[in-house]
Amino acid sequence: MAQVPQTFFDALAVRTWCGLALTALGRAREEIDAINVFPVADGDTGTNLYLTMESAVTAVEAVFAAHEVGPGAPEKPTLADATHAMAHGALIGAQGNSGTILAQLLRGMAQVLAADGETPHTDGSGLRLALRHAADSARQAVAHPVEGTVLSVASAAAAAAKEADGDCGTVARAAYEGARTALAATPGQLAVLSRAGVVDAGGRGLVAVLAALVETFTGETPGAIVVFGGHARVEADMGASPDSVAVEECAPASDSPQEGGPAYEVIYLLEAEDTAVNRLRTRLDALGDSLVVVGGDGLWNVHVHVDDAGAAVEAGVEAGRPYRIRITHFGLGDVHTTGAERPPRERAQRAVVAVVPGEGLAGLYTEAGATIVLARPGEPPASGELVEAVRRAHAREVVLLPNDADLRHTAAAAAEQARTEGIRVALIPTRSAVQGIAALAVHEPERRFDEDVVSMTSAAGATRYAEVAVAERQSWTMAGICQAGDVLGLIDGDVAVIGSDVTTTAEAVLDRMLSAGGELVTLVLGDEAPDSVTTRLEARVREGYLAVDTVVYRGGRQGALLLIGVE
Repeated sequence: MAQVPQTFFDALAVRTWCGLALTALGRAREEIDAINVFPVADGDTGTNLYLTMESAVTAVEAVFAAHEVGPGAPEKPTLADATHAMAHGALIGAQGNSGTILAQLLRGMAQVLAADGETPHTDGSGLRLALRHAADSARQAVAHPVEGTVLSVASAAAAAAKEADGDCGTVARAAYEGARTALAATPGQLAVLSRAGVVDAGGRGLVAVLAALVETFTGETPGAIVVFGGHARVEADMGASPDSVAVEECAPASDSPQEGGPAYEVIYLLEAEDTAVNRLRTRLDALGDSLVVVGGDGLWNVHVHVDDAGAAVEAGVEAGRPYRIRITHFGLGDVHTTGAERPPRERAQRAVVAVVPGEGLAGLYTEAGATIVLARPGEPPASGELVEAVRRAHAREVVLLPNDADLRHTAAAAAEQARTEGIRVALIPTRSAVQGIAALAVHEPERRFDEDVVSMTSAAGATRYAEVAVAERQSWTMAGICQAGDVLGLIDGDVAVIGSDVTTTAEAVLDRMLSAGGELVTLVLGDEAPDSVTTRLEARVREGYLAVDTVVYRGGRQGALLLIGVE
């Protein structure tokens, strides 16, 4: 069905554009993934752009839905309502380097389009200003801008739009043409693109988004650029006239910004003040590369590639309150490679995806090679987040560790979804992070998949788990009635000890667990637990249980005061 063109840029145009952009990115997702070689050849740029735009669409649709319910049939959202929702949705859902930059582009546009909260719509001149501000703000968000990337494409789109004199359709088409030309030039600006014979993947995604903008205001679908083998072509769609754009071949440069880089991608949302974020930028810039910090008004999306994932998270903790933390371990050979070394879409053979309850354990798991999903207290991840983590792991075979009994069905649904995408997934029903640690300790990617899964399952099953927490309310338990504020000791999910002192309760729990035997005690200390707890417990093991070893980790804000594992 043909799209009815919009005359002005109003709330309905925002809704239409976001929906068309999502459709366009969905069509181009696999193609964009396949040409993703910069800044990391991990083959997920198209997916990240799609997921970021999907979050923006969800937020915009929610605003429209809110105006359609209730008595009196309220009027449609204002332009400010819609653009704020678009920018906020993209910010909180931004994925990867490319998605984070796209979120800032949308935020930059929203800052102009919503400058006057009462304006019902804007025209071509307003769109020109919005595109210019979007390009400038995206460039400012990147610590070290590189030409030949989506930033170059955005700047070219804004420059072309500035020269266009006319309505929104005229401006949008000029921006699209400028972006398309700039995209074709990216291999001449970045050696890694020239070697691989492709254009920039992020820039290719932006061209798709701008093509959707043209369709929003003209009802016409521009041809979609597809780039492989050192040349670009424009494919006709819905009656568009075919065209072609040559990409000039370039000799490889002797150096490239993406070669030999960090091993982890760290992304999180951050609630922090502007001054703290300025310090954070400096700290993260010293830790790694591909640093992009976008947002404002107290909410930020942070993206960086580092070797020390824990340090990147700790920097966020010092700046404010990080959450929705995602840490991805890049498989050896899948990142920072030249186009000649290996195909960018090659997957690792096997990966581990784990849900972890605290920042400290997130660092521990990533050091062990796992892709993690951070579960904040009271906010368990949805199956979609687990599916996305499986995709980010970029492997043919995935071992999934939910590390929480309550996530059993959620993890099973995620595993089933991933299997429909051709990924072999084994779900190990770990009920605690300490069981996940035991499973990771025996993980050997070189073994046959079934043998590795059996070994990890056996190690997890042989680990009894416990936690020490504070009761939030009065309730009945297996150990009797507890009051709010009581210290609870839970063994294998059931309350076994009710006490008033953290250390005394922890000692009682540990004694009960070791009464059945054990060779190794794992202690994971939460931020709110006294440091003396682990000292006392280590001493108790040394004095009362011969030949039992103890290992201690700091879990960060993990919900429980203390996690205990006995193998």
